[in-house]
Amino acid sequence: MSDVEFLVHSGIGRITLNRPRALNALTQDMVRAIAKHLDRWRDDPGVRAVVVDGAGDRGLCAGGDIRSIYDDARAGGTASLEFWADEYRLNATIARYPKPYVAIMDGLVMGGGVGVSAHGSHRIVTDRSRIAMPEVGIGFVPDVGGTYLLSRAPGELGTHAALTTAQLSGADAIDCGLADHYVPADRLPDLFDTLASHTPGAAIDLIADPPPPSTLAADRGWIDDCYAADTVEEILDRLRDGGERAIAAAKEIEGKSPTALKVTLRALRTAATLPDLETVLAQEYRISHRAFASAEFVEGIRAQVIDKDRSPRWSPPTLAEVGDDLVDGYFAGLGTDEWTGVTA
Repeated sequence: MSDVEFLVHSGIGRITLNRPRALNALTQDMVRAIAKHLDRWRDDPGVRAVVVDGAGDRGLCAGGDIRSIYDDARAGGTASLEFWADEYRLNATIARYPKPYVAIMDGLVMGGGVGVSAHGSHRIVTDRSRIAMPEVGIGFVPDVGGTYLLSRAPGELGTHAALTTAQLSGADAIDCGLADHYVPADRLPDLFDTLASHTPGAAIDLIADPPPPSTLAADRGWIDDCYAADTVEEILDRLRDGGERAIAAAKEIEGKSPTALKVTLRALRTAATLPDLETVLAQEYRISHRAFASAEFVEGIRAQVIDKDRSPRWSPPTLAEVGDDLVDGYFAGLGTDEWTGVTA
């Protein structure tokens, strides 16, 4: 069995991420295989639409293979940088793909899983969907076009999602602009059957239901007020003066990497001013390049994934000690190492 499987049936090119024991975490070989098939199917008259889903019932994709990235960083390697370059090109390819690209965002969808789904033309969530960009919890910053998507969410919903690393329900994801349609998980087989004889839009219209109420939508008032502040420190001050849910959000943020929090806020604010996804991906690659070389990233993965003691020793340990010069360094140009976008 392959880590990613490809099947063409009734005009549908189906991509199934097939590492269920690893929550379908992406490897570079998987990314390259997906890119190769998308390129092949682009001009194939036998493929009228693409569908991506995940094997098993736990989720579409939990992101990149964090353990491999950890080992590479500790060894001083460069394989992770090559992986990100390929992954970001895949994200851009999906966003500009000329045929319908239907993403089944069922179960857990995190990090790189968002990258292979939320840039698609038809994004479907279910009652089991849990969607998150958890990067600041491991000393990293939302990537795979995450800062592009979150910076364009209504109000400050994207800032809240990025800084707290909150898991969003399917309804929340639709409210955030990360998804489009809600299909109960037990109706997904019906959707696949209907796609065989209808256009993706028509099939979704026949199967989809109105989403349930969104918690984020109900919280827009305090979220927009608190996260509109210019600094992480001021955001936290406003949250602490808010209601119970705002205070809970502050507590979530307080445990994250001070450096990653400040870099993430700058990345979101800057992404909102950039013209397109590829420009944002180039910025994210600079940040990823710098984060990969930092002890912060390795420590975050150690605490959350390797040793699982949930007690990272961040350095600097406080927001006050993260100066503008440190943040600026994450955004500096890479010279000949700059990321290049897709050409086709």
